[in-house]
Amino acid sequence: MDNINCKIQSDATIRDALEVIDAFAIGAVLVLDADAKLLGLLTDGDIRRALLGGASINDPVTPWISKNYVSVGRDVGRAEVLDLMQARLIDQVPVVDDAGKVVGVHLIHDIIGGRKLDNVAVIMAGGKGMRLRPITEYLPKPMIKVAGRPILERLVLHLVSYGITRIYLAVNYMSHVIEDHFGDGSRFGCSIEYLREEEPLGTGGSLSLLPEISDKPVLVMNGDLVMQANLEGLLRFHQEGGFYATMGVKPYRHEVPFGCVESESGRILTVQEKPSIDKLINAGLYVLSPEALASIPRQFFPITELFESALVDEQPCGSFLIEDEWTDVGRMGDLQQAQGYSE
Repeated sequence: MDNINCKIQSDATIRDALEVIDAFAIGAVLVLDADAKLLGLLTDGDIRRALLGGASINDPVTPWISKNYVSVGRDVGRAEVLDLMQARLIDQVPVVDDAGKVVGVHLIHDIIGGRKLDNVAVIMAGGKGMRLRPITEYLPKPMIKVAGRPILERLVLHLVSYGITRIYLAVNYMSHVIEDHFGDGSRFGCSIEYLREEEPLGTGGSLSLLPEISDKPVLVMNGDLVMQANLEGLLRFHQEGGFYATMGVKPYRHEVPFGCVESESGRILTVQEKPSIDKLINAGLYVLSPEALASIPRQFFPITELFESALVDEQPCGSFLIEDEWTDVGRMGDLQQAQGYSE
């Protein structure tokens, strides 16, 4: 989030606006009132129209301000902002507080170009999504829309927002739908290549199709996740821990709807009414070292088997706690929840 240098006051002139646009190489300036509240935006296109309409460069900007703008609150993440920019074809989004005052601005060149991670990412997008029938009879599961955008596209944009721009999509079921939508990835600010499974290889086996093994850890994720996980933190955790493989985990609580009894030789020892069971669950997000990738066979191979084998061989495996938004939409109820439906 920028420090709001790309702003002018409501009494500024067109010349003032042009100087800010030129200085910061942006397409628009924020116009604020005396209380730092956002009045609107003035784009370079607005300025051209003003000048062509007979305005002087020393005229005030007020008549030309566009009030049809998009803003976000402080709590909106970078990936969500990038998603919004892509959808609305805009390159900056003001950040306002509850009082309407501007507290920052997101610029697309900061989000996409501000940081660069050299890690390769692989998204598993080849499953048939049998638990989501009949929706997945005509649409691959990762292409189901949540908040108006395919789940897989949201994941790609999330990666791009962290500067991860080399992405592989492992595809099988209805792969043409995915490939037609993403192409080479240039429309989404990244490079996309495809790992085409002739037959299902599972979440691990498809990684054997990578054309080369990177010398850096590889980020792997399921294609049915709606999330805002801290990918930079995950990669740093893996690297600093010296792990062979790292799994993203999420706390999960199961409420047992019955009273539970422990007994021995027919005699009750304890009675507990409707207890809760707390576990850490596999969140479908992984980081694998080059050594771990090299061990994967080209056959059906669930990625969990890699962790099981690693533990048997006493290879260090990490668990990274995901504290951000996370939903696995592999089941109809979870999908409906992610789409905003209530019971």
